[in-house]
Amino acid sequence: MIGRLVEGTPRRGLVLLAVLLMAFLAAPLVANDYMLTVLILILYFSYTGQAWNIMMGFAGQLSLGHALYVGLGGYAAAALYFHFGIGPWLSLPLAVAVAAAAGAILGFLAFRFGVAGVYFAILTIAFAEFARVGFDHFTWVGGSAGLFLPVANYTRNDLWTLRGNPTMFYYVILAMTVAAFVLCHLLLRSRAGYCWQAIREDEEAARALGINTFRYKMYAVVLSAGMTAFAGVFFAFYYNNLFPEQVFSISRSIELILGPIIGGVGTLVGPIIGAFLITGLAESLREVMHALGVDVPGLKQVFYGLCLLAVVMFLPDGIWPPLSRALGLDRDSSRGQGT
Repeated sequence: MIGRLVEGTPRRGLVLLAVLLMAFLAAPLVANDYMLTVLILILYFSYTGQAWNIMMGFAGQLSLGHALYVGLGGYAAAALYFHFGIGPWLSLPLAVAVAAAAGAILGFLAFRFGVAGVYFAILTIAFAEFARVGFDHFTWVGGSAGLFLPVANYTRNDLWTLRGNPTMFYYVILAMTVAAFVLCHLLLRSRAGYCWQAIREDEEAARALGINTFRYKMYAVVLSAGMTAFAGVFFAFYYNNLFPEQVFSISRSIELILGPIIGGVGTLVGPIIGAFLITGLAESLREVMHALGVDVPGLKQVFYGLCLLAVVMFLPDGIWPPLSRALGLDRDSSRGQGT
């Protein structure tokens, strides 16, 4: 596995990845509570960006309702913990299965009946909105009033029930992000990865080559949904509350996909770079405005829009491809071919 992981990756790229990983591992030693919270957000959006990237960046299927899978995973695990005391790791398989099933239903309806392009994107939004309205009236999980997990004061971190201080949550989401990165790296060099890239570039040509496009698109949707559900479980136990308007909203879906779009769709490092820039800059801007005593409603959304506009106009492939070329990592710079 290690051989497959480093295969085709320049030594300079491996060194940069190792340095980045060491920096993240050491960050809690020097970061205060606020900085640690920001880093958790960065890693969370890095992870969800990798999960979304499988569907869009690898297979070319645009989802604008990916918050659906965050909400389903989060609610499934949180409800089992709230009502029956079942810990998150035991409920994780069910949470992933629920989200994967929802992705399979969505994918089957879309791909079997030829729903593609912008219409597929609209369908993903519709499913997320349907879930939002449904959970708003689902009283077993709190409905519109929200579901609140019991919080106890612990003298030590309890990894089994995900009860503890921010440092514990930081290392959990770091491990998730590293695992997602490695998985995506291996997938890109697998048969499924090559089939996904063929479908992304020209689905008709891929079909003519004998690729079962329906099957491989379904693989991408189900895998992406299941991975995103894991992020939903983390979200529920980190924040200890869930509201349908919060987890299923279109704005949440947009936040999930901004990282890979700005960093570079179809690349491995792109979602991490994008999440780091978009979240770090947004939080810095918020702190500056707070220090100046200025309160601008919707400032973060305006900032996101400006960043997206700048990338579309000046860096249509995202930040990572030109940055990788500047660092001498040309083999990793092409979409869907490397780091």
